[in-house]
Amino acid sequence: MILYKKILILILISYFGVCLLMFLFQRSFMYHPNINSYNDADIQFEYKKITIPSAKGIVLNSWYSFKNPNYKTLVFFHGNAGNLYNRIYKLNKISKLKLNFLIVSWRGFNGNQGKPTEAGLYQDARNTIKWLEQEGIAKKNIILYGESLGTGVALELAQDSKYAGIVLESPFTSMVEMAQKIYPFLPAFILVRDRFESQLKIKKNISPILIMHGEMDTLVPVRMGKKLFHEANDPKYSYFPSSDDHMMNYDAQLISVLKKFISEL
Repeated sequence: MILYKKILILILISYFGVCLLMFLFQRSFMYHPNINSYNDADIQFEYKKITIPSAKGIVLNSWYSFKNPNYKTLVFFHGNAGNLYNRIYKLNKISKLKLNFLIVSWRGFNGNQGKPTEAGLYQDARNTIKWLEQEGIAKKNIILYGESLGTGVALELAQDSKYAGIVLESPFTSMVEMAQKIYPFLPAFILVRDRFESQLKIKKNISPILIMHGEMDTLVPVRMGKKLFHEANDPKYSYFPSSDDHMMNYDAQLISVLKKFISEL
């Protein structure tokens, strides 16, 4: 009996130790600025490199492609891994649409100072919109494009103001639900600090929204994208291709959906 008690105590101590480690180091599991796991491609568009001031001592390396003052401006919020160069294959396609675009890199990514946090990314995003407004571009002419983690940032902004449109690629309902999926044996609802509660925020969005999510997504279940679509207000549009994974195929079909959405804004 004493032996069983000792084993139980050891198991409990080990479990709480794992919980403590996950709590303390969770951001190293969430943000991966040095992982290069995306397609690299040659740049096929004109742009200029700019820096956007965010927090004290932090400026955001960004790319800005401005073609026509009559075009909407798409702001690209990237996911939790890699750098701007990893999104070139997407930007090549976006650049062929009747759009200006700005892609911003988060603090701690792409050579930027600072460490990524939920609040920090929100601050970076708001300062990006502020920079565009100082350039004379109003929110009514801005399309927020969120990729994976960036969808949580896009919805944070979308709940406060009306934009020309919102595009979510491979979105998640919340980081708590994501953590519970990956670590089912841990109390994620207690441990997760950067929660990105997208399912709650999408109900407050009043901008036209397009949600794109591959049925074969092995990272973020497509059911999350479909749940967000169900919760979203009208006007809303969806694209759930049967063969796409987390990083969706930027093929003619996806571009056609994106082009149609933009043309109706």
